[in-house]
Amino acid sequence: MSNKRQNKNQKELVEELINRGTIQTKEVEQALLQVDRSEFVNNNPYEDSPKQIGYNVTISAPHMHAFSLHYLQRQLTSGKPVKVLDIGCGTGYLCPAFLMMIPVQFRLQSTIVGIDHVKELVQLSHNNIRKSFNQELENKQIFLVTGDGRNGYQHLAPYDAIHVGAAAEKIPEALLQQLNFGGRMVIPVGKHGGDQEFLAIDKDLQGKITQTKLLGVQYVPLTSLEKQLGTNE
Repeated sequence: MSNKRQNKNQKELVEELINRGTIQTKEVEQALLQVDRSEFVNNNPYEDSPKQIGYNVTISAPHMHAFSLHYLQRQLTSGKPVKVLDIGCGTGYLCPAFLMMIPVQFRLQSTIVGIDHVKELVQLSHNNIRKSFNQELENKQIFLVTGDGRNGYQHLAPYDAIHVGAAAEKIPEALLQQLNFGGRMVIPVGKHGGDQEFLAIDKDLQGKITQTKLLGVQYVPLTSLEKQLGTNE
């Protein structure tokens, strides 16, 4: 069993997610085929489970990456250049995946911002992404920054799509402010170790906010660097 798992490749992982009904569109399929998980995870990269990446955080399971792309597809494929904010970019996996979801003719003018408050993870993201997407880093189509994701990244706001990779007890106001009109944020909300919901937060063209529950999840907490690393005692 373990040998088979080790020998699986990205194409087989994507086929598995299609067969399970997790991947439902060609756009998500093509994006995930272009971003090989083995460049971002060393240990059984094609296994559909979260993996520890140090600093008390994980990279999400592939099915959650697929769900995130699916629920943001309308914003990513809207027929214009887009700006995306990935909070808790971790190993960097979703940054190129978001870019690959955008139609080719709009990619050069689009910006994917990956933010993490652990500077070593930002460096890890950079090292991983440059393996196959170095030109996109050079062009600043993918832009990585160290900072507290709860505050977003005001400098490049507003964002058409925001992905939050850790669970907030309540939705940070800064992220609602930085969400563009017509934009969507996906975010896990709930207490650590308790019930959490993966929510879609939509802002319409008049600025009205609506929430939709998507599925139950378990994520690491969206918290301060000190609490995450256990250095605040």
